[in-house]
Amino acid sequence: MSRRAYPSDLTDIQWAILEPLIPPPAQEAPNLTYTRREIVNAILYVLRSGCPWRLLPHDLPAWGTVYWYFGRWRREGLWDQVLQALRKQVRIQQGRDPEPSAAIIDSQSIKTSAVRGPEKGFDSGKKNLGAQAPRPGRYTRPLVGRESDRCPPIRSTRGQKHA
Repeated sequence: MSRRAYPSDLTDIQWAILEPLIPPPAQEAPNLTYTRREIVNAILYVLRSGCPWRLLPHDLPAWGTVYWYFGRWRREGLWDQVLQALRKQVRIQQGRDPEPSAAIIDSQSIKTSAVRGPEKGFDSGKKNLGAQAPRPGRYTRPLVGRESDRCPPIRSTRGQKHA
């Protein structure tokens, strides 16, 4: 790597863990301009900084190349495999079983029925408990150009001869 490192770049230790999980280049690849590590570093730069793909710095691989690998690896399920492998390693380091034995479901995000009305539940996070009626003064002004606005009405001149 002949450039200065970004804060999102992988360290040598992190790359040693991640490298076996990233597929190697194809044997018939005619021209390999960038290493797999540089491509992963560029993907991590986008994910960490939140910048658009097209705004990748010029010292990282071309945005089209990085985006293509990201999409391909996503379709192949590579990122899920990486997360599963890393989760297992962390659980083993903590002295736990590699596979979790329980799961937690957030009941707030699951709709249990389509019942509305008095049977619906109470959400203490919502501030307004009343009906969502319009506030006084909202949308009560007459439309502009109406006679009640002390303006002459707008009339069509279509079909009339001009003097």
